[in-house]
Amino acid sequence: MAATRTWWATRTWWARGACGAAVALAVAAGVLGTAGASIAARPEVTLVFDKNPQHPDRSTLTLRRGGERQARYRAGSGDGSTDDCAAGRGWLPDGQWRIVLKDRRFKGGKVRGYGIQLGDMRCAGGEVTRTGMFVHSEMHRDGSQGDTEPRRWDGEADYLSDGCVKLRPEDIKDLFRRLDALGWPERLRVVP
Repeated sequence: MAATRTWWATRTWWARGACGAAVALAVAAGVLGTAGASIAARPEVTLVFDKNPQHPDRSTLTLRRGGERQARYRAGSGDGSTDDCAAGRGWLPDGQWRIVLKDRRFKGGKVRGYGIQLGDMRCAGGEVTRTGMFVHSEMHRDGSQGDTEPRRWDGEADYLSDGCVKLRPEDIKDLFRRLDALGWPERLRVVP
């Protein structure tokens, strides 16, 4: 009886080890059914800021998953200037901006509450590096609206910024909710 248990235990161990290795290889190769395929072929999530040269405060921020649009928001960047080298007033330079931080309770000087901080990038002319750029709105750190500027969203003029991408408070909250569910991209793509 002891010999049979040893043989069975050895046989079970071998079977588990072989199957486990085969499953791991199948998942790595992407040949499993729907469970393995969903891990290997997860649709890419992208965030694209599409600049409007005629009206920079009427640009758009689009969230896509696997090429399919999930959401689109009106957004602004800059104070109306299309000079991407004009630090503190011009819109965001084109390119792939690295997302370095996402925070629902950010506490900065001008940026508070929901904010997506972007890495630094040189402007098209190459003479200025744009720093301290965000995707944000106007709110208190807890996401509520204040009584005065710059913590209260009043309308059209609030799409203007020092170069950051600005959204309505409801829109940035919706964006965070969707990205939490779909997965966060590593970059924000800015296109002309």
